[in-house]
Amino acid sequence: MSHQTVLILDFGGQYNQLIARRVRECGVYCEVKPCSTPLEELRALDPIGIIFTGGPNSVYLDTSPHVDLDIFSWGVPILGICYGCQLLAYSLGGQVTPAQNDSAREYGKTVTDYDTSCVLFRDLPRQGVSWMSHGDYMVRVPDGFRLTARSANCPNVAIADETRNFYGVQFHPEVNHTENGVAMLRNFLFRVCHAAGDWTMEDYKHTALAAMREKIGNGRVLLALSGGVDSSVVAALLAEAVGSQLTCVFVDHGLMRLNEADEVEAAFSQWNVNFIRRDASARFLDKLAGVEEPERKRKIIGEEFIRVFEEEAKKIGAVDFLAQGTIYPDVIESGAGNAAVIKSHHNVGGLPDCVDFKEIIEPLRLLFKDEVRQLGRELGLPEYLVSRQPFPGPGLAIRIIGGITREKADLLRRADFIFRDEIAKAGEDKRLSQYFAVLTNTRSVGVMGDGRTYDYTLALRAVTTDDFMTADWARIPYEVLDKISVRIVNEVQGVNRVLYDITSKPPATVEWE
Repeated sequence: MSHQTVLILDFGGQYNQLIARRVRECGVYCEVKPCSTPLEELRALDPIGIIFTGGPNSVYLDTSPHVDLDIFSWGVPILGICYGCQLLAYSLGGQVTPAQNDSAREYGKTVTDYDTSCVLFRDLPRQGVSWMSHGDYMVRVPDGFRLTARSANCPNVAIADETRNFYGVQFHPEVNHTENGVAMLRNFLFRVCHAAGDWTMEDYKHTALAAMREKIGNGRVLLALSGGVDSSVVAALLAEAVGSQLTCVFVDHGLMRLNEADEVEAAFSQWNVNFIRRDASARFLDKLAGVEEPERKRKIIGEEFIRVFEEEAKKIGAVDFLAQGTIYPDVIESGAGNAAVIKSHHNVGGLPDCVDFKEIIEPLRLLFKDEVRQLGRELGLPEYLVSRQPFPGPGLAIRIIGGITREKADLLRRADFIFRDEIAKAGEDKRLSQYFAVLTNTRSVGVMGDGRTYDYTLALRAVTTDDFMTADWARIPYEVLDKISVRIVNEVQGVNRVLYDITSKPPATVEWE
């Protein structure tokens, strides 16, 4: 099924994936492409509009990413956001320099005045809060542009060339902190690009199924199945696309939650798919022995997963493709395009250079978690699978700070189970996006039974979020936390202190490592 496409050109900002999410929320299909993508490949998308994203660079430096100037002659509307705005101005003859004084730099919430005669701000309040993050300054805007928004410190918060349908904003309309930001994006999509707004997750399902059938042909696929939401949705998608050509391999690396390996096997043994369970726990724990640095843990786990899958593929015979449940936040945090590496996800930045498969298939690579859940429902997955809270591929390895041993993993399994059990009993599980326990590498003095203890400190983490790119720490009632703490220190030998993490993302990530 054909549909209109908005092209999002990625210049490496950490919030760029939110732009895609906001566009899709408006019912408009979009594709995110690195800014280094050849122009002919971008033009083949036949976009109805183009969005230049933010980025960490300064446009006036030769080392910063730029665009082929031919893109401005396509006659396609363009919206530049933050770095994208400055790039738009710089490329068309304006001047951008470092801010000359501290007041010209703007970060965080900023009161902004809008010219509502500009189509971007039409039918919106004349003043509101916008989210700024720029240290450079547009000294001169290009010919043909006018200023359409200002703040106390910056007269050129937004620019517009309505003749060519080129618009730029120094702030980030995609983040929740910008008042009416989504409405501004809607104005660009519907009033400037004239989008139909008819793209749905059902469309994505049909497109993904067709793409999988064309790519795989008569080949065979091995799916790296964890039993989580993402890999379960990929399993359902591939089962519908290629049926018996799919084999799901679940690797128990010894770092699952309590009873989880058995639960995954029980759930998928009822599916009409080829299912294999491989117990590789001793192998993984041996490889991780003595390793404390989190990036090394992730890369070791990523490589070992691949090697196990390669071995299983040889047993099956003639497997062409490896399928994974990689989603867009995994790609962003692992350092996509010009973005900084936050942490290497085992199925992205943790992959070894040499992989013995014809190709890796990742049909969810440009979807956010909430979109993955929507797709799962479209595919008819049961709600208990679709709404299941995430569990990272490296499992408890990134929830054990410092060295990993089987004893530590068993300790954390028991504590984590108590946490999840009490959360469910209190009815808090329905509103929490993710919650888990972390075994820190800190020991502290305690007293139990009139005797001195010197045991581990355990941290509890719970967050609420829509997309897992930003998250807020969850306000769990004190009485629930008290019950959890009492049970853990009484039932889990080796823990004598329990802490609760009250840090949001950013500045923290959801997982500790």
